[in-house]
Amino acid sequence: MNGEFSYKRIFLLGFGFFGISIIWSLYNAYVPIFLKDFALSSFLIGIVMVIDNIFAILMLPYLGALSDKTRTRWGRRKPYIMIGAPLGMVFFMLIPFAREHENLALIMGTIILMNFSMALFRSPVIAFMPDITPSELRSQANGIINFMGGLGALFVYFGGKVLYDINYALPFYVGGALMLLANLLVILFVPEPEEFRKPLGEKIAFRELLKKTSKESFGELKENLKDVFASHEKSLLFMLLSIFLWFIGFNALETFFTSYAKFELGIKESTGALIIGFVALGFLLFSIPAGFIGGRIGRKRSMTIGLIMIALAMVGGFYIGMNLSGNTLVMAYSALFFLGGIGWALVNVNSLPTVVDMTTEEKLGGYTGLYYFSSQAANIFAPPLAGIFIDHLGYNSLLVFSTAFFVLSLITLQFVKRGDIKGKVGDIYELIPDMD
Repeated sequence: MNGEFSYKRIFLLGFGFFGISIIWSLYNAYVPIFLKDFALSSFLIGIVMVIDNIFAILMLPYLGALSDKTRTRWGRRKPYIMIGAPLGMVFFMLIPFAREHENLALIMGTIILMNFSMALFRSPVIAFMPDITPSELRSQANGIINFMGGLGALFVYFGGKVLYDINYALPFYVGGALMLLANLLVILFVPEPEEFRKPLGEKIAFRELLKKTSKESFGELKENLKDVFASHEKSLLFMLLSIFLWFIGFNALETFFTSYAKFELGIKESTGALIIGFVALGFLLFSIPAGFIGGRIGRKRSMTIGLIMIALAMVGGFYIGMNLSGNTLVMAYSALFFLGGIGWALVNVNSLPTVVDMTTEEKLGGYTGLYYFSSQAANIFAPPLAGIFIDHLGYNSLLVFSTAFFVLSLITLQFVKRGDIKGKVGDIYELIPDMD
């Protein structure tokens, strides 16, 4: 590990997640509305929304393992950020251009290329956190990372509404530029540990590096997948299954809530995005405390409490949608979703550290890839599956659908027995944070 642990360095690293969060929040809020222009059913919109995730589910575990093996003058994670972030920005900015030309093939192609580019650096930038953070502080550090991600989502759902109402393309242009700038800060100001950087005098082409490490990385990926199923103790399997289930619930909500707001509740899609913004607000304000709560009472217990809060918020939202209207409905939804955002912070902040603390330092990127494999697999299943329910039962089924998957994930989580803080939990409270 490179020098002393520093919270300031973790905040800077959080800009990478800030940029990623801006892209995905905008994507999920407005792309389904764009696709509705083509008179597609909710099921078909769900299918279009998951084509891009197929790239992610195939690439993220491999790229996480590949970055574990990478050694360059910049480090093992930064090369992927340097390639993926600029490409992601360009293709993301082209999405409203494709909509303007009213060409379904063009907009689908742009979406797929954008998601391919984003997948190039998502696992490496997240795996960067455990690289520079000791086990006993990973929940707290992940809280900071998620705080920055929540800040990005908050920008989208509040500031993005203003930009969208001026011109629907503006959030995509501003968001793409902010994502690139945020990741540039990571590249410039967050050093990787020395052991992962080659001396400046030792030159190696990145293409040669890929050839050299690809075979080893596929071998590591195979080993990581064996870890999921081969062990007699199935904590990793149940943890990944829980992640899969709760992301189905959350992704369905994130994908279709603006449509639900417009076509079921009778409010503008930008107002629906604003309501979702209160999830981001609750998440933002509670992400750092959620890390410390995970350190004090345990990660599994924290995630359990969070899932219960989210499920209750969904049940309350179903009742509100059936009984309220107008400004009262918007305010009630906003309050409930704010509480749901607090629960989502308890879940998300403590989940990645639980997964990576089931392995060794040498395989952090690979296990980060497994984490994202589960979440992206959920993103493939959630939109079309929720779309089928919506097409047959109406938009009111959305909140029931999400609630069911949050409850299922709560059940599977109880079978997780490993992944809490290594060493004595109480020891971390004797540590004084280094703010330098």
